[in-house]
Amino acid sequence: MFKISNRRIDLIGWLLFVISACGFIMASIGNFWAMFGSIFFLLACLMFLITYIRKEP
Repeated sequence: MFKISNRRIDLIGWLLFVISACGFIMASIGNFWAMFGSIFFLLACLMFLITYIRKEP
C-alpha cells in the first residue's frame, strides 16, 4: 500500500474542482446567469489553487 501526502490529496481535490467548473461552463452554454456563476466558480477555484501552489517567501 502506498501513502499519499495530505498536500497531494488537496491538490488533486482542487484540480477536480477546476474540472467540474469547466463542466459547469460547458453545460451552461446559452444561459447567461448559469454561465456567469460557472465562470466565477472557476475563477474562485483557480484563486485557491494559485495560493496553494505559490511558494511562501
